[in-house]
Amino acid sequence: MIQRGLLVAATAAVLFFPVLASAQPYAAAKPRRQFVTISIDSMRTQPFHFAEHPLEDLVGGPVAVAQFKDYDYETRDGQTRIDVLEFSRRARGAGLTIYPFGLSSGTAFGLRASTETLPVIRIAFDGPSRIGNYAFTGGRAYDIGAGIFVADRSAGWGLGSQAFIVAGAGRIRSGLSEGKRVFAEGGGGLSSGPFGVEIAVKFALNRLDEPVAHQFFTVPVVLRGTLSF
Repeated sequence: MIQRGLLVAATAAVLFFPVLASAQPYAAAKPRRQFVTISIDSMRTQPFHFAEHPLEDLVGGPVAVAQFKDYDYETRDGQTRIDVLEFSRRARGAGLTIYPFGLSSGTAFGLRASTETLPVIRIAFDGPSRIGNYAFTGGRAYDIGAGIFVADRSAGWGLGSQAFIVAGAGRIRSGLSEGKRVFAEGGGGLSSGPFGVEIAVKFALNRLDEPVAHQFFTVPVVLRGTLSF
C-alpha cells in the first residue's frame, strides 16, 4: 500500500509539474527608457509659393510664372522681369531633443532645439521694384519647439519604430539681416538600440524686415541620423 501510494504521488507530481511551470507569468524584457536624442540632418529644401513670397513682397505687386521665356517670373502688368539666379536646395542641420519624463514605448512629450542652414537665394529684377537685386546668403535658423513622440521600441538591439510631430519658433541670422520664423515638423523612422534613422518634412515660414519687410517658405525633406540615451 505504501509503495502504491508513493507511485501515485510521484505520477501526480510528474503530470502536475508542467501545469505549474506553464502557469508562471512571462515577463518580457522592457526597452530601456531614453531621455536625450542627438541628431544630424541632411536636407533638401523645396521652395513653396515662391511667387507670392518673397517675390510679390519685394516687387510690391502681383507676380506670375513666365512661360517659355528666358526669365522665371514677371509682374502681371509685364513691366518687371524677375530671374531667380540661385535657390540652393541642399542644407545641413543638427538637433537635440529632451524627453523630460523619458521615452520608452508609447507616447511621450519632448522639447527639441535645432539649427539648420537656409538656402542661398539670389534674385535679379529688370524693371520697377521696391528694391534692386536681392541676395539672401549665409542664412542659419535656430529653432526651439515642443511636440509629441510615439515610440514602439524594442529591448536590446531589436528593431523599433518612432513617429513625432513638433511645432515651434526660431530666429534667423544671415548676411542680409536677422529675422524670425515659425515651423511645424512631422516624421518617423526606425531604431535599433541607441541608433536610429528618420525621414521628416519641416514646413517653415521665414520673416525678415530688410531690405523691405518680406517672407519666404522653406519645406525641407530631412534625412536624420539619431543617437539616443
